[in-house]
Amino acid sequence: MDTNVKLTTEEYDDQLEDKGPKDPLLADVSAYQRLIGKLSYLTVTRPDIAFGFQTLSQYLQQPKKSHMDEAIKIVKYIKSQPGQGILISSAPIESVTAYCDADWATCSHTRKSVSDYLIKLGQSLISWKSKKQTTISRSSAESEYMSMASTISEFTWILSLLKELDFKIAACQAI
Repeated sequence: MDTNVKLTTEEYDDQLEDKGPKDPLLADVSAYQRLIGKLSYLTVTRPDIAFGFQTLSQYLQQPKKSHMDEAIKIVKYIKSQPGQGILISSAPIESVTAYCDADWATCSHTRKSVSDYLIKLGQSLISWKSKKQTTISRSSAESEYMSMASTISEFTWILSLLKELDFKIAACQAI
């Protein structure tokens, strides 16, 4: 999904009173809802579509034509990239690595930021998340700190789980 595409709700468009061509509501809402429901199952093995899914799932009540167009783009991407799913590596596991990021004020309606993280055990991806933050950040640094806090929380939980399973890890790093 193109991150520069700004999807809006009907209420947001009415507030702007844009004189340009209106993006019509879908006649068949259930088709959009079924498609998004099917994409939710794919996010289990395809973290590369997590952001697009998270964005499109916000418009389940009153989807517009632009929302369906973006959902179809995700389906076309999945069809063109069949080998992009998660693969578990058989290489020896020596480290646990966490990566995080935040997009400040991504949501044009609420001005909330989106936090993302992924955690790898060796070369295998074991945990990931892309979620809108619960509060509005006043700066990009604040949204990054909130993203780091959620990442470290998950990272700590995974490390304690591995310790409880008596799994030896040589190195841990959060990036």
